This record gives sequence, C-alpha cells and structure tokens, in this order.
Amino acid sequence: MLLAAILPLGLFLFPLWKITLEAPQYPTPLGMYIHINDFSDANPHDIKNINLMNHYVGMQYIPEAIPEFKIFPLGIIITSVIGLLIAFKGNYKWFLGWFVLMIVLSAAGMYDFYLWEHDYGHNLDPKAIMKFTNPDGTQMGFQPPLFGSKDILNFRAHSYPQLGSLFLTLGIAFGFIAYLVGKKNYKKFPS
Repeated sequence: MLLAAILPLGLFLFPLWKITLEAPQYPTPLGMYIHINDFSDANPHDIKNINLMNHYVGMQYIPEAIPEFKIFPLGIIITSVIGLLIAFKGNYKWFLGWFVLMIVLSAAGMYDFYLWEHDYGHNLDPKAIMKFTNPDGTQMGFQPPLFGSKDILNFRAHSYPQLGSLFLTLGIAFGFIAYLVGKKNYKKFPS
C-alpha cells in the first residue's frame, strides 16, 4: 500500500498524456504533452504552431494554464497522503476504499479531459477564415480522439497515455493488490 500511495507522485515527474498531429506538410509531426500541471511542446514551438494552424478553422488557442492544473496536483497530493496514512494504519478494508477513490477520481479526470477536448474541437469561432462542413451540412468538429488515432481532414491525430499515466495506473493496481493480500492474510491470521 505504501508503493500504491507513492507511485502516483510520478505524475509530477513525467507527462500524463500526449497528442500528436501528423500531416504531409509537417515532416516532423506536431505534438504536445499534457502534464498534471502544464502543457509542453513535443518539439520546439509545437504548441505555437498548433495554435497558429487551429486559428484558421476557428479553434480556441491552447491556453498556457487551465483550472485543472491547480486542482489535479492538489488531488494527487491529497490522495497520496491519504494512501500513506492508510498504509500505516494497516487495515486492508481501507486499501479497497483508497482503490475505489482513485478509480473514481481517475474516471472523473478522463471525463474532464473528454469535455475539454470536445469544447476545444467543437466550440469554433464563427468568424474563422476557413469553414468546413460534414456531408450533412453541419459544422465539422476537430476534436482529437480521447484515446487512439483519428483522421481530421489531412491530419492523423494520435492521443495516448505517457509514463505519468503508467505510474498512476500502477499505483491504483498496487492498491488493489494490497487489498487482496491484506484480505488473504486476515483470513489466515484474524486479529
């Protein structure tokens, strides 16, 4: 359980997610990393180039900061501290509670990420220089995939977890393993 509580702190060291855009006019794909508290370029000036390109179709600029960059780090610190307290308390039932809490918070984070992507790709400026429509005449959206790859006009967008996500996932998994081991030991040696 101690490892379960510490591993999510890897989010402060490594990116959580990466979005990459491939297109013929960009020999080196454009990309950005999403950290727990920041966006960063995959290559120099990628976010600036993505913002310039997106301006033509009316997409919002990728901001330097979003409210989640204040909330998510605090959430990870609090859940890690709770996990550490639970690890020292030693009751396996609390391990399951921490595991469920982490699953719920991770699912909420993914849902928030989806909503952000949806707004980013569909809330377009009506005064945009270029306008694209779907075959049915509705305005085309430019939402990158939540997970996986997707064609958007002449771009191939990729969206995949990075090393920070692995640390978070391993921490959550270790919490569940700690619960199973604790439950097994309790049955052998009830106190």
